[in-house]
Amino acid sequence: MRNALRITAGILACCLSGVVLAGYADDRAEIENLSNRYMVAVDAGDMDTVMATWTDDGVLEWARGVDKGKAAIRKAMEGFATARTSSIPAGATAWPRGRHFILNHVIDVNGNTAKTIAYWFEITNSTPQKNVQLVYFGHYEDELVKQNGRWLFKSRKVFNESLSNSALFYPGLGEKTQPKP
Repeated sequence: MRNALRITAGILACCLSGVVLAGYADDRAEIENLSNRYMVAVDAGDMDTVMATWTDDGVLEWARGVDKGKAAIRKAMEGFATARTSSIPAGATAWPRGRHFILNHVIDVNGNTAKTIAYWFEITNSTPQKNVQLVYFGHYEDELVKQNGRWLFKSRKVFNESLSNSALFYPGLGEKTQPKP
């Protein structure tokens, strides 16, 4: 009887740990997909999809300042949407583009909240030579919440390591300050 209880407890523990790990894997995949959806929508100038990735009280901290709430974030980012289409000359059959990429996600899920760090970069073919060049690069430090079964950005810090909000060290990336002599 005692061995049967141990075996049953062991089987139950294995099954429950599989459910927990599956839940974490699902959350991680959904968070990565959220980040990817955001990047694709930014490049397409699709502000409705961009805004669908945010909580109502989201905070965006980036090279252009700090924007709080969906309305402020939309207003701050709408330049991306209008710049995409306003740069197309009349009669054009093709037009140069920029593309953002996100990679190296580090995702820490804790129930219905998560923190992520990821690298990003942007390339363009809008050059005199018509070749592809790196435009900017940096990293994100995000706080997310799961609301109504969907992951959303609660806070997004965009570090553009090519612009004014670059820094000597990034503690969020685990970088340490240099020791003093």
